[in-house]
Amino acid sequence: MRPAPHSVTVGIFAAILAVLLASALPAYGQALDPLDALRNMTPAQQDALRRAAGGAGGVGALAGGDGGLGDIAEARANEAAAEAMEAQRLRSQVTGEEEPLIPVMKPEDTILVQLALPPTPEQNRALQQQSQTPQAQTSGQNGQQDDQQGNSQRRQVDQEELAADERAKLRSLADLIHSRNPYRLDRNASLELPGFAAIRLGGLTEVQAMQRLAAEPALLKFQVLITRLPLARAGVDNLKRFGYDLFESAPSTFSPLTDVPVPADYVVGPGDELTVQMYGGQSRTLRLTVTREGRINFPDIGPIDVAGQSFNAVRSNIEARVERQIIGMHASVSLGTIRSIRVFVLGEARQPGSYTVSGLATVTTALFASGGVKPIGSLRSIQLKRQGKVLRTLDLYDLLIHGDTSDDAKLMPGDAIFIPPVGSTVSVDGEVKRPAIYELKGESTAVDAIAMAGGPTPEADMGRASLTRLDDQRRRVVERVDLTPGSLGGRIGNGDVLTIARLRPTLDSGVTLQGFVFRPGNFAWRQGLRLSEIVGSVDELKPGADQNYLLIRREMPPDRRITTVSADLNAALAAPGSAADIVLMPRDRITVFDLEPGRERIVKPILEEIRMQSALDRPTAVVRVEGKVKAPGEYPLEEGMRVSDLLRAGGNLQAAAYGGKAELARYRVSEGESRRTELMEINLAAVLSGDASANVPLQPFDYLLIKETPDWTDQEAIKLEGEVRFPGTYPIRRGETMRSVLLRAGGLTDLAFPRGSVFTRKELKEREQQQLDMLAERLQSDLGSLALQAAAANQNGAGAALSAGQSLLAQLQGSKAVGRLVIDLPAVMGTEPGSMRDVVMKDGDRLIVPKQKQEVTVIGEVQSVTSHFYRSELSRDDYVQLSGGLTRKGDKGKTYVVRADGSVVANERSLFRRQFDVAIQPGDTIVVPLNTERIPRLPFWQAVTQIIYNLAVSVAAINSF
Repeated sequence: MRPAPHSVTVGIFAAILAVLLASALPAYGQALDPLDALRNMTPAQQDALRRAAGGAGGVGALAGGDGGLGDIAEARANEAAAEAMEAQRLRSQVTGEEEPLIPVMKPEDTILVQLALPPTPEQNRALQQQSQTPQAQTSGQNGQQDDQQGNSQRRQVDQEELAADERAKLRSLADLIHSRNPYRLDRNASLELPGFAAIRLGGLTEVQAMQRLAAEPALLKFQVLITRLPLARAGVDNLKRFGYDLFESAPSTFSPLTDVPVPADYVVGPGDELTVQMYGGQSRTLRLTVTREGRINFPDIGPIDVAGQSFNAVRSNIEARVERQIIGMHASVSLGTIRSIRVFVLGEARQPGSYTVSGLATVTTALFASGGVKPIGSLRSIQLKRQGKVLRTLDLYDLLIHGDTSDDAKLMPGDAIFIPPVGSTVSVDGEVKRPAIYELKGESTAVDAIAMAGGPTPEADMGRASLTRLDDQRRRVVERVDLTPGSLGGRIGNGDVLTIARLRPTLDSGVTLQGFVFRPGNFAWRQGLRLSEIVGSVDELKPGADQNYLLIRREMPPDRRITTVSADLNAALAAPGSAADIVLMPRDRITVFDLEPGRERIVKPILEEIRMQSALDRPTAVVRVEGKVKAPGEYPLEEGMRVSDLLRAGGNLQAAAYGGKAELARYRVSEGESRRTELMEINLAAVLSGDASANVPLQPFDYLLIKETPDWTDQEAIKLEGEVRFPGTYPIRRGETMRSVLLRAGGLTDLAFPRGSVFTRKELKEREQQQLDMLAERLQSDLGSLALQAAAANQNGAGAALSAGQSLLAQLQGSKAVGRLVIDLPAVMGTEPGSMRDVVMKDGDRLIVPKQKQEVTVIGEVQSVTSHFYRSELSRDDYVQLSGGLTRKGDKGKTYVVRADGSVVANERSLFRRQFDVAIQPGDTIVVPLNTERIPRLPFWQAVTQIIYNLAVSVAAINSF
């Protein structure tokens, strides 16, 4: 068995932490807080601490030492010191004990356990090759980060290789452990993995817990990762003990108070100072301190005994003796400095011991001075003992709940405050104002417990309270408690859990209005309530609300079966109290829709409820309307629903709906064996006119299809621009041609250049854009392949090819389709009506007729892209020479001409002549493409360049008219 090197890491980490803390101790004295020491370390010391946590192969080994989860565990270990520097509370809310610098595992904590196998031999070899690549050799710029990665890779390579069968068994074990995630530690903070004995993790950090699990013989081959989930407790487990948080914010000092009135019953004792103001025959002020013998030495009178007497009695005595023994003098006595007394706080105090407090101190003052009461101490039986006898018992619940301080007695020197262990407790949870764990005093009832908890909330169901307790046979049982007014609620005992249930959230008596209304909400229900009383006017509806179809969701007694009812608000308001004005039932939910389509979000939840309650003898009550209605879709089938009701549900007919006939598909189960479809023709015109015989009753799954009026289309229009006598946007009729529209526009002007007209079509533009996008994706993919091949072959010219390809790709991605259709406008204008050469117009077509052109444009791989004045004697090559000739990347043999009408003329070849010049006409564009033969491995680059140039020519033609 391979030894686990985890103890080495723990030793190194602990040793360096101890050394660093010890080195900081002289600078901060004996009372140094370790947290302060960590905060005041130099960066070098902190870095050393982190390296100690993750170096020497230690922390990496704690989880198997290789990549994946091992690296995560190493990162966690490196961050442990940083976590220790975070400010944490020194006392917890419940125990008052100091919390560890790093969170540790505690009973009932929830954790995640993750296991991973070491890498396979193939993975190890891949990691070795990766560590030997030039990139890995030149990564020294990253310093410490690269060192850590290298260590991790070396640890992966050093892992012993596992046999295939052993790896399969380990993977099965890991899957079993993962299937039980998350785990919860028991009351002993032990982890119970399937097939393992309980493993104690209490008091360990996450890193230490990973070390502990990785030391298990069955887990030595794994990388182990533990994640502590800081889940908050809920319910009874989240209840706190009532009253103990009183001492969380104790004052920082308990010095004697000198600026408060002295009570008349204050008992004067040694150390008190009396201030005597003399007036009459002469004025002077005397400050007299009570001696240890309990007297004061009064000038001209002598010693006066005052100890053990109330301040009121001492004052009266002194003032009377001054008037009696000193003629013509009067005195006013007040209490100056108050003495300090020593008392004892014993028992279950957080810090029991002897305390010096003010002579005005009370029992609660001493409790605060001692840090308060431990959770195991009683708040209801705090005893004040004087000379061995219990003088008074303080119940802090009287102070906390009722504000009663009558038992908060004044302290005398030598008093002892004794806090006994806590007595019987009861947990009160649920719908009370102050859920907590309360201490009982004497015999108590459930009503008493609820009173301590502040009483029930408005949502409390006092008739459904439960009491969880242990019976005489030590069985945990649940009893029902009656807490209705007038009942005692039953006796409660130690350890009982009283739970007050919450009222049902359902609306028992009322109706709900929601949807497209100004004032949605709940309304009171009464017998005979009708719809018009809830929605009394159309002014209650928002603009655009559907007034003809209101959907009412209804729960039918006694089984709360869901049904629906629809209403026509206009009919209900026109005849209040009629059958159209529906009588409402408790829990009805009225929904008002808007006229916009998209009712599915509201109707779908109701349809799901209806589907859930369907059965063999009760088909799903759902119907559907599609076609030319405003809100097609599925709707609930109401009792007695007809075709007209379904039309109202669908928002009524659209303008394009065919009002003559509709089609109803009905599904029937034939002899309980098969489902068949029956088609019915609906006389829609008769239904709309109110013919009851045509208004067919609907059945479950009926499908109503509203057809479109034949030849119905939206209004189509085209645009004429440029040298047209009356340019503008023209509506067209179905099948109208270009010649017809141009004649309606008055024909062309005298300056028109019909041969250079540009005709674009919307659907062509969309199709061309799709092709451009596909071509760009293909070019990008081929460029990536070319880059990989060039890198593998170490080609010298690959850089130039890739640069040119990237430039073409950028141009192609930035190009937008034009959708130009090449037409011969002079031929269109000269053809007969209805001829095949005439263009049938479509919606969105655009015809641009430019002015007469006298220029020839040269673009592409020439020295100067420009336009030249047309001269009939110049050839194509002459125009190219006028632009400076070809560049080095130009391809003279593939030069082509784009005519003004958009057609393309290229060179032609024959057996007798290799090529010939094309006759140039006004408005032509000469394109010199890129010589793609200079760029290998991408044969379709020529097509890409031609597409880009043609798009540029089309855009220029559109923008230049």
